[in-house]
Amino acid sequence: MSQIQLKNISKHFEGKQVLKDINLFVKEGEMVSLLGPSGCGKTTTLKILAGLIEPDCGDILINGDSVLNIPVERRGVVIVFQDYLLFPHMTVEENVAFGLKMAKVKKSKRIKRVRDMIDLVQLNGHEKKYPRELSGGQRQRVAIARALAIEPRVLLLDEPFSNLDTRLRETMREFVCQIQKKLGITTILVTHDKEEALMTSDQVAIMLGGEIKQFGSPAEIYERPVSTIVADFFGEKNYIKGEIKDRFFICDVGKFKTDFNGFSKVKAMVRPEEIEISARDGENGILGIIKSKTYAGERVYYTIKTGNMEWKCILSSQKTFNVDEKVFIKIDFNKVVFFKDEE
Repeated sequence: MSQIQLKNISKHFEGKQVLKDINLFVKEGEMVSLLGPSGCGKTTTLKILAGLIEPDCGDILINGDSVLNIPVERRGVVIVFQDYLLFPHMTVEENVAFGLKMAKVKKSKRIKRVRDMIDLVQLNGHEKKYPRELSGGQRQRVAIARALAIEPRVLLLDEPFSNLDTRLRETMREFVCQIQKKLGITTILVTHDKEEALMTSDQVAIMLGGEIKQFGSPAEIYERPVSTIVADFFGEKNYIKGEIKDRFFICDVGKFKTDFNGFSKVKAMVRPEEIEISARDGENGILGIIKSKTYAGERVYYTIKTGNMEWKCILSSQKTFNVDEKVFIKIDFNKVVFFKDEE
């Protein structure tokens, strides 16, 4: 197992800066996701770590040693790309054996290692098949087996599930996580899928505009975003400005008790799923009217107008309300996230 550290990594392409002082520390055996939209620098970061691209500045350390001047084949780092890049003229076992053959591993050891890898990714019986004879999930397993066969120190996964349909994607995601935990190999996953990052990772790095905006556990990233930019990456939120005074949040829709005692002028972030809706008034209920309703199976999305503000709310479909119906919304202001209002 290996530790990874990226220190002040920056990169320009054709005069445009695509990475800005990337700092990242990955512990031994961790699964870390680089999460962000297309073009934010995730894949470039992965390629720099693997040695496929040189950074303009900064350093890459594996187990405390710089690998900047170590060639790709000697870094002990492998990438599985989203299109797998299998050799179409080679069988499954030949694809898996390719890296071992290039490393001049003895034939007897090579045969055993290939057999072990095929068994690990559960492709027994498919050894003599060619990539064209396999399903998308099976091709992905071959790519993973080929990468792991050379016993790398670090495994890099670049959007590995993006070419699979939803059901197979979920299955393969669980499968890869099981393998990663079983082997204890330090792994970095690049993805734009929020759920995928939260469900699979020990730590998540939010990348936006070539920078890491926040790094932490899935719960920290989602529940305690450090900025509205990070918060909004996970979907639409409700924001309301106000003032904290004597343990109360005072805003346009009322005065609410809170334990927050930081800065005084704040912007409160309220997640749509944390708003309660009731037909009857309760303690600190805010009167509103339902302006829109969208049914989405297990969930129903509402827009509720209260005074001059519209709130986005998400409820279970087990209890529904109708457009133009008067309702009361309730918000627990001990659960909301407060940001400093700098406007």
